[in-house]
Amino acid sequence: MSGPHHRDGEPSFGPPAPDAPAAVAPPRVPGPSPDGGRAGDRAGHGRLAATVERLRGEVRAAHAAAEGRALIELAKGVLVERLGCGPAQAARQLAELADRAGLSPLELAADIINQAARDRVAEAAGEFVRTAVGAPGPETASVAVRLRTAESAALGADDTQAVAESLLEHALQPLGAVAAAIWTTGPDASLSLRGHAGFGAEEAARWHHVPPGVTTAARGALVERRTVRYPSLAAAGVPSIGGARHPDGGRIVVPAGTGGRIHGVLEICWPGPLEPQSGAVLRQIEALAELCAHTLEAHPASAAPARPPAPVAYGLPELADLADALYDPALVLTPHLDETGGLADFRIRHVNARFRDPAGRPRAAVEGALLLEAYPATAGESELFDRIERVHATGEPFRASRTRLTALVDQVPLSSPADLSISRYGDGVLLIWRVEDESARLAGLLQHAQRLGRVGAFEEDLLTGEITWNAQLSELFGRTAGEPPVPLRDLAAHAHPDDAGTIERFLRTVLRQRRVGTAAFRMLRRDGVTRHIRVTAEPAPGPDDGLRAVRGAYQDISAQHWTEVALSATRDRLAASEEEAEERNRLTLQLQHAIMPPATAPLDAPGLDVAVRYRPAESESLVGGDWYDAVVLPSKKVLLCVGDVAGHGVEAATGMVVLRNALRGLAVTGAGPGQLLSWLNGVAHHLTAHVTATAVCGIFDPDRRTLRWARAGHLPPVLVRDGEASDLPLLRGMLLGALAEADYEEAETALRPDDTVLMYTDGLVERRDTAVHDSVAQLLATARMPADGLERRLDLLLERSKSDTDDDTCLVGVRVR
Repeated sequence: MSGPHHRDGEPSFGPPAPDAPAAVAPPRVPGPSPDGGRAGDRAGHGRLAATVERLRGEVRAAHAAAEGRALIELAKGVLVERLGCGPAQAARQLAELADRAGLSPLELAADIINQAARDRVAEAAGEFVRTAVGAPGPETASVAVRLRTAESAALGADDTQAVAESLLEHALQPLGAVAAAIWTTGPDASLSLRGHAGFGAEEAARWHHVPPGVTTAARGALVERRTVRYPSLAAAGVPSIGGARHPDGGRIVVPAGTGGRIHGVLEICWPGPLEPQSGAVLRQIEALAELCAHTLEAHPASAAPARPPAPVAYGLPELADLADALYDPALVLTPHLDETGGLADFRIRHVNARFRDPAGRPRAAVEGALLLEAYPATAGESELFDRIERVHATGEPFRASRTRLTALVDQVPLSSPADLSISRYGDGVLLIWRVEDESARLAGLLQHAQRLGRVGAFEEDLLTGEITWNAQLSELFGRTAGEPPVPLRDLAAHAHPDDAGTIERFLRTVLRQRRVGTAAFRMLRRDGVTRHIRVTAEPAPGPDDGLRAVRGAYQDISAQHWTEVALSATRDRLAASEEEAEERNRLTLQLQHAIMPPATAPLDAPGLDVAVRYRPAESESLVGGDWYDAVVLPSKKVLLCVGDVAGHGVEAATGMVVLRNALRGLAVTGAGPGQLLSWLNGVAHHLTAHVTATAVCGIFDPDRRTLRWARAGHLPPVLVRDGEASDLPLLRGMLLGALAEADYEEAETALRPDDTVLMYTDGLVERRDTAVHDSVAQLLATARMPADGLERRLDLLLERSKSDTDDDTCLVGVRVR
């Protein structure tokens, strides 16, 4: 068969002509030169460099030819197997098929191998063909050639260094990459540089080994167990090999593993920022990473240069012996792969003698079973299976304290705290757990409780005199660890002299009456500190009903004692304050009732029936400043008013008295209600301690049957006429005492016989959950109801009042005769 057919521009993979003469330079005769021989030396160096470059080209061509012949020979072998023919016929068939397809024999050979292999390389090449635009052409075919050529070179390489160079030359440089590194993982999760291409020798020497725990680009892929893409290494802030030469270059780092175990990492470097790669390109890179994984398996780690000494090789027997030598329960696990070679589960290969199955199964029932079948809860919330899978993949051990281990016992999940240790040895995983002893855990809880509660325990053997104290009790007494404990009989010597009787009664109860005793006393420590202590002890009878021992506890109750003292003093102060407040409210209420008694005699006013109602607050602590007045003036006109001073207590009641009496005195002048409120505003602002109040003031003229009135921030009066009730107009007027000077608008309303006018304070209508206008509407509805006389109408208004603010209420009603 002749040399492989190739297109223009493609390298020929045939061997060079055997008879081609080697280029030999003629011998140079020494002699002087115009420049003293320097020009001749330069010419000699140039010819030597050209010779070296030519020889390198010939070596590369020879390697390319060898790799091409390897692919063609593999394709011929596939045809021999499928067609049942000999090698010569397979060669002729390959040449004829390539000629009809318009492909080179090398491209056709790669396609035949892909169809026969159906591996990751074939999938990557096929995906590129499927995603290519238009029909498959030379570019799509060259992908298969590049990948298979790289694979062929890797399989024929003697070490990982040659594999890295082949991957960069055949598969990665066409993607724009300028360098590649192959890392291998150690049993301690370290990384070692096994092969590199495109990086300098000094750079590779500096990065020959990365200890565990150091964050690098390669470790990112190892820890995350997936392909990691860095568009810019500098922007990511992650160090890696070649970072100084290509600081803005992009990286793609792919874990290289088989069967769920990561053997190493393939790191690819681009000179500039990395653009997003297509899925087809990423599949090619992942196929190359899998090729690296097989290479790392084929070449032992000891071949790596400048690597630490190789660890002891652990097989299944050695790992089982290690598990049997442990004092904790342990399982030896090996990976269980599915049909595609992926990790599906772990097989329990060995169970040591200290293992106890939570479900009570014997060791023989567990040994040899799959982990998820024997313990399905490991894939649940505990994430135990995920942790085992991670340790198996990366080699990085896992340690955890007080992890909840869950097991299904008769379909009931039972969990217990345990300390976990997961490590990879060779191809196996050693799972060790130490279930926390319940008694030790409870003892630890007791120690913490005693420390937090400042409790110290003791036991005193009365026969031997031996006394046992815990560390907390020694600290409580202020004694060092080497000092002897204090016997119960000497307790009085460490207490305040005034508490000697208390301790004597306590000892008599415990030692003589043989009953549980408790006493509180003041301990006088040597450092001058006085602590309040409560001691509780119980007798422990011996076999002959004699008193053998006493055990008990001391508790520091100093904080509790001083808290009780402070609370007692606070209670005394609160009691005195409550008595003072009650007396203050009682005097305020007496003052209010003296000025405005709840029940008053009818007012004899010309042309009017006058009735008033005053309802005090239900709570004496809320004595307010509501007030009313109805008085016949010297002019025979009638002054009608209600008001409400802001606030409660003595201040409000005093302000009410001042305003009510001032208005009475001012009304004698004969001024109108607007002028009266203006004067009253000055009294509230200047003559009282910043009292503010609302009020409505009216003057009824019996001769004209008119009501002149004004308001100061108060609700307007209500007019009841012919079975209807309505508000009088809302006149302009601010509340009293807000400003030094204020004007108040007046209005005059003509009244008819049987008309009723109502004046009230807000205690009649206010509700916490209802708007004021809604409450007033309810008041108007009640006022429309028929009533037998004025007195009955006021009673009806109070009975149906919806107020819930627990405030005073004043109500003045007049009916025109």
